[in-house]
Amino acid sequence: MSNSEIGLIGLGTMGAMLALNIAEKGFPIAVFNRTTSRTSEFHAQAGDLADRVTPCETLEAFVAAIKPPRSIILMVPAGDAVDQQIDALRPLLDADDLIIDAGNANFHDTNRRARAASEAGHPYLGIGVSGGEEGARHGPSIMGGGPKEAWDRVSHILEAISAKYEDTPCATWMGEGGAGHFVKTVHNGIEYADMQMIAEVYGVMRDGLGMGAADCADVFKTWNKGPLQSYLIEISGAVAAATDPVTGNPMLDMILDRAGQKGTGRWTAIEAQHLAAPITAIDAAVAARNMSAQLDIRRKGETRFGAAPEALPESALTIDQLEQALIAGKVLCYAQGFELLNAASDSFGWTLPMPDIARVWREGCIIRSSMLNDMASALTDDAKRNLMFAPAFTDILKRTHGALRHAVATAAQSGLPLPALSAGLGYFDIMRTGRSTANMIQGQRDFFGAHSFERVDQDGAHHGPWGSHR
Repeated sequence: MSNSEIGLIGLGTMGAMLALNIAEKGFPIAVFNRTTSRTSEFHAQAGDLADRVTPCETLEAFVAAIKPPRSIILMVPAGDAVDQQIDALRPLLDADDLIIDAGNANFHDTNRRARAASEAGHPYLGIGVSGGEEGARHGPSIMGGGPKEAWDRVSHILEAISAKYEDTPCATWMGEGGAGHFVKTVHNGIEYADMQMIAEVYGVMRDGLGMGAADCADVFKTWNKGPLQSYLIEISGAVAAATDPVTGNPMLDMILDRAGQKGTGRWTAIEAQHLAAPITAIDAAVAARNMSAQLDIRRKGETRFGAAPEALPESALTIDQLEQALIAGKVLCYAQGFELLNAASDSFGWTLPMPDIARVWREGCIIRSSMLNDMASALTDDAKRNLMFAPAFTDILKRTHGALRHAVATAAQSGLPLPALSAGLGYFDIMRTGRSTANMIQGQRDFFGAHSFERVDQDGAHHGPWGSHR
């Protein structure tokens, strides 16, 4: 019987949690997984929600269980698996049945799939979902992309299952095609940088100030009560406070320093290069993860050159200064992320709702932070303005950039690596320099390639008096 309001394919961790969330909010749901035993197992473990879940062993039974016009969420691995699932599913559907890709898709793939669906007369949505397992189960941040009418068909469900900030759903339509997945990609890029900067100040506390994990935990817990209040600061405190049940040592001390990634941060860096949008802190964070994977090389480097980190001189850098440095780095990181979103909006013909993006990120997602409410207000005033120049954030940077400079300089003197914070400081200094050093670059380019340059006193293209010096 067709009694399910929506369907979901893919019962991995995120898919299973999302399905339970949908059922809990009162929407009957049909579920299918390629491994049928997983479908049965999921239904058996659904508890009080099992009555709202229809487990299906075949795609035909799955499609038949959903009320037409059907809406079907795909929670399968990004890439070829999505195309294969669409190819298997589409012949069983009616023309107006809606497919929703809620995985971590590359927005270029979403654009391609959306075009193909449109040409065939089928609705298609690509939505970014952030919040991890906990968010999927109890309320993620949702960033929608595709035809507005398709979003409107399912927005009542997506808003119901999303996180809420003061009763406002953290679920919004971002624009056509791959807009939702692009916004999610930039979210993840900011996430990379935010995590890296937190790790960097942890490194200063550990290696520069000689603090143990428990002391670091106390610092993060204190910071989470102030301007840095955020999910990532909160969990950093919890991670630092945890004890390894095997050895009794701090859990943090037992974790190998080799970070993984699923590619979304790299996608952010790649797209920023294509769009000529400087995201230096995010670039540095992606590079730092790549270098973390080169564990053997780093160990050889330590053997060859000696360990980089040295203890800081007493009172060289205080915890309060580290906090102020991290505040400045965070503002600069978000400013870069929103600049990239603006560049993409212009380049791809979207009208990305900048204030709404900040609002959607206030709850449910990994980068949720107390700063995002002020960012939403600043972007409401002027969506195109770099957040550095919004009065509230200008004031913050005026108060904190000195601490960022001091932290970066002090750490550099002792060999403490701060790649993302250093990149943020470099961005800040360039963006407040009225006359940069690019005139030298233009002179060089004209000398070796006759590329020409602009003059400060005349219009038009000009060449230098290099003559026989070439």
